[in-house]
Amino acid sequence: MRSEIRSLITRAVDVLLQERSIDSGEMPLWTLERTKQKGHGDFASNVALVLAKPLGSKPRDLAQAVLERLPASVWITRAEIAGPGFINFYLSTAAYYQVIDDVRKAQKNYGCCRIGKGQRVLLEFVSANPTGPLHVGHGRGAAHGDALARVLRAAGYDTQSEYYINDAGRQMDILALSVWLRYLELCGESFDFPSSIYQGDYVFDIAAILHREGGARYQHVVSPLMQDLPTDEDGATDMLVERAQRCLGSEGFQRIHELATNTLVEDIRRDLSAFSVDYDQWFSETSLMASGAMERAVQKLKDNGYLYEKDGAWWFRSTDFGDEKDRVVIRANGKSTYFASDIAYHFDKLERGFHELINIWGADHHGYISRVKASLSALGCDSSALHILLVQFAVLYRGEEKVSMSTRSGEFVTLRQLREEVGSDAARFFYAIRKPEQHMDFDLELAASQSADNPVYYVQYAHARICSVFRQLEVKGIQVNLERADHQLLNEERELELLRALSRYPEVIESAARSREPHQVAYFLRELANDFHTYYNAHPFIAAEDSLRLARLALIDATRQVIDNGLSMLGVSAPSSM
Repeated sequence: MRSEIRSLITRAVDVLLQERSIDSGEMPLWTLERTKQKGHGDFASNVALVLAKPLGSKPRDLAQAVLERLPASVWITRAEIAGPGFINFYLSTAAYYQVIDDVRKAQKNYGCCRIGKGQRVLLEFVSANPTGPLHVGHGRGAAHGDALARVLRAAGYDTQSEYYINDAGRQMDILALSVWLRYLELCGESFDFPSSIYQGDYVFDIAAILHREGGARYQHVVSPLMQDLPTDEDGATDMLVERAQRCLGSEGFQRIHELATNTLVEDIRRDLSAFSVDYDQWFSETSLMASGAMERAVQKLKDNGYLYEKDGAWWFRSTDFGDEKDRVVIRANGKSTYFASDIAYHFDKLERGFHELINIWGADHHGYISRVKASLSALGCDSSALHILLVQFAVLYRGEEKVSMSTRSGEFVTLRQLREEVGSDAARFFYAIRKPEQHMDFDLELAASQSADNPVYYVQYAHARICSVFRQLEVKGIQVNLERADHQLLNEERELELLRALSRYPEVIESAARSREPHQVAYFLRELANDFHTYYNAHPFIAAEDSLRLARLALIDATRQVIDNGLSMLGVSAPSSM
């Protein structure tokens, strides 16, 4: 609806500029927004205030000139100048009646737009190291990232979602070591399991697979491994990795490394899929090495003068970009750092032809943002193409009681456990309704409850209620042909409020896409559900006179479709019964 009003204003301004022989391309941008107070109309524009100076006019005089050139439209009942030069537009009921037909015609595509103009966007989110199951913090990033991908696609962006698999480097070597040591226990070896390496039951499960498949093939006497270890944990862990690699050989260690990685990646993939999160691409860190992307990125940094050698290592001149110190890219032992991998990965993203890169990271990565952006600038790329969205961790509560986040407690730590407790729909909606950068208290009892206080239940129940109305009509044998509905019979204030709410949905999608804020959709759905429940409780449907009944049915069917569309944006189901 806003687009139609904006088009009328644009046509009026174009006529005015032509009359004054002024190039429209030189004009600043103006806005058209929903008014917050009914007395100020339905929409308000600052077009006259913005264009007054470049056109050499007083704002109110220019506003009058725009109104005089505004094309006639059945959508606008009146337009008036307010304050210093705002123009308020009052829409006709016919404009809102049109919404029902628009929804019925577009169905699942209602709300979609083309503001993205096919711009290629790569959206990377979660990308947790495959060293253990996903936890509730990853779940929040997953819900936000997937909802954003859906919103961007609905807005006309060519969006690809990607999971970056950190399957190389020190942490993955430690995982392989952890699995091997548990395997040795299964082979009958007795020793104190180091506390510095991965402890979870999943490590034992992978070790059991290795034992079943390999028998005693990878067995070694464990006592020499544990002798004369450094006193610091990191040094001891690194030495254990080196000894494991010598004992097993490159082929044996690589086999355990691949088994551990592949098992956990597949577990993550299944977990996310059960959460209605499916990626377009799973990108492996090791592929950066195999493809030569790492070498190309490092060489380009050298060529551009942003790497220097010191103490056998290669350092990135991050202090040139405001960092507190320079950062190691290639260690003295020739191994690349995680930072080097990230540099190569983001360089590769741009080489793949994406116009915008969106990364969703945990809030603890805040200090890393400028470093990655600096590396892109050093590579000669436009660092403004990279946008980082930070997601705060979620704290779980059961009523007033905070849930322990310790793995030893057996409480809810993993995303899977959360889904089992409250269901994917509730988890996704609860995650989506908060801005990701905001701290989040997740009440498990509320998420599982069937009450109006539970936002996802409240919205889903609105959809189910509407479906129930149509089932009742079918049971009673009442024929319904919504094509014949006379929308002009919808004159009650609550009906008009519901129509106004439905008309806002395309604007919500556009705004959510532009601002990269899918939580706006969740906010809208909660408000729409409230408008519907208020209307439903105040007005009869089945018992109404035939023509009025048909008009009201057309209205609530359009409401059902918009709720369905909005829930789909969030990856939440729209049940027909509850």
